[in-house]
Amino acid sequence: MEIRAMSQDELEMVLDWAAAEGWNPGWQDAASFHAADPGGFLLGLLDGEPVASIFAVQYGAGFGFIGGYIVRPEFRGQGHGMAVWRAGMARLAGRNVGLDGVPAQQANYARSGFKLAHRNVRFEGQGSGLPAEDRVLPLGAQDIDEVVAYDRAFFPDQRAQFMRHWLTQDGSIALGLRDGGALLGYAVLRPCRNGFKVGPLCAETPAVAEELMQALRGRVPAGQPIFLDVPEPNADAMALAARHGMQPCFETARMYTGADPQLPLGRQYGITTFELG
Repeated sequence: MEIRAMSQDELEMVLDWAAAEGWNPGWQDAASFHAADPGGFLLGLLDGEPVASIFAVQYGAGFGFIGGYIVRPEFRGQGHGMAVWRAGMARLAGRNVGLDGVPAQQANYARSGFKLAHRNVRFEGQGSGLPAEDRVLPLGAQDIDEVVAYDRAFFPDQRAQFMRHWLTQDGSIALGLRDGGALLGYAVLRPCRNGFKVGPLCAETPAVAEELMQALRGRVPAGQPIFLDVPEPNADAMALAARHGMQPCFETARMYTGADPQLPLGRQYGITTFELG
């Protein structure tokens, strides 16, 4: 099997595979993903036909993330998944590598040296279509540098290139809340194959997170699905989802090959994306 870096168009194809698996990617995710590390998306081909994928994205000098690990159903059980897995892990050699493992694969990841850090729980609710509080405002091009700097605390290494694309996805909206000019929290809402996803949602206090979540639900038409991926150790985030009538529908395990980077999960109410961390 040939294994090589995929183009952005091929990444669009792989995200269609992910949609068929029920992963519900955003409509515009491919451009943001590819910007993070253009060489980090590996495609396995048999006689020129794409059959397997893995994302092995390098961040900064010391961190990497595995995602998008898919073998097309008709090619499973033939060793193609292991081949792309080895290629992806080789690309991240020497780094602390993270992933969000689905329950069925967590034991396999543990055998590859990954250790559990915490669970993430995906909650599904509905939009409200109601107007937001006056304090919650859209973030524009003039705010990107500030948001990227604020976001740095919530990720194990530098991801500025990815964030600059993520904050300006077509069809998405970034909202922030300030007090006296200082940014107290921000969140991104993007349209997906099914409904809308929130991610990230970061806030200095539960009250700020509540205002942001109300505003996000207000941007989604009443009755339309909205999803939030919550790090389980944040009890306030779990309570936030419950207050908004959201129900658990999926879970992953955040796992690392090295030390847990000790992210400030108490201020992280929503994970950016399971595919890229």
